[in-house]
Amino acid sequence: MAWTRFGKKKDMPGGLWIKCESCGTMLFRKDFEQRHRVCQTCDYHFTLPARDRIALTADEGSFEEIWERLGAEDVLEFNDRMPYGEKLKATRAKTGESDAMVTGLATVKGIPCALGVMNFRFLGGSMGMVVGEKIARLCERALADGLPVILFACSGGARMHEGAVSLMQMAKTCGALQKLHAAGGVSISVMTHPTTGGVTASFASVCDFLIAEPGALIGFAGPRVIATTIKKELPKGFQRSEFLLEKGQIDCIVERSRMRDELARLLAYATGRDAVAAYKSEDHAVADVGPAADSKDGKKAVKGKSKTKSKAKTKVKAKAKPKKG
Repeated sequence: MAWTRFGKKKDMPGGLWIKCESCGTMLFRKDFEQRHRVCQTCDYHFTLPARDRIALTADEGSFEEIWERLGAEDVLEFNDRMPYGEKLKATRAKTGESDAMVTGLATVKGIPCALGVMNFRFLGGSMGMVVGEKIARLCERALADGLPVILFACSGGARMHEGAVSLMQMAKTCGALQKLHAAGGVSISVMTHPTTGGVTASFASVCDFLIAEPGALIGFAGPRVIATTIKKELPKGFQRSEFLLEKGQIDCIVERSRMRDELARLLAYATGRDAVAAYKSEDHAVADVGPAADSKDGKKAVKGKSKTKSKAKTKVKAKAKPKKG
């Protein structure tokens, strides 16, 4: 325990505060997590772990994970600072996930769908053989069950440890989505910060609906690499979701707090349900119940107003009555 000239100094537990990567504001971690990892000062959207994303998107208790034990193998015997096989084991132990993609079946506001969420904490959300295989299987499952597909992208690109095998997943995922589209299926891509490399150049950009979170970095090569190559200054906001919306590369930008409502609306369109009812925020629904719950007081207030009006009318009539004699 540290000492000061006034006596003992109490130890403060670590991890109570987090610094915003955008504006530099110090954020109280508890409030930060309650806001789903969004800065309350500048609205910067931090990366969200896959399990938290699923909990925020799917109805409570509805998510049923599939192919959770599917894991990658070191087919190339790739060796960087440590063998790829050992790196996989260490990352699995650290994250508790088998790979960078979590897939399953769920409902969003009661509408069934097939859901795939990338986990940036697993080797930067890099796409390898397992990510490509899970997306392909998810599309096939959705096609067989007649379900729309939602894919959340959060990745640094293809996984270099798997070489050409990881690059082949670009064609594999695009082919699976094309097969789903040709059969009348619907797919929704949500690009979060960051979505780059082979993920941007494949499944994240070929779905029927392209959504992005505010301020998300979306592109193939990084802006620094591009600026160095072309030897020109890049425009302000280059490769951010707002820039891409202006250029027509994405359909819309949706804040994290409204993402579930927007996804429900699109799912309703895709499945022939009432899109207006599906989009209605659950928070607004609770707020609308307030006056109805206090209906007795409301009636009393209305009655009180009517009595006041009737007294006023009586006074006017009394003044208008002519005097006798």
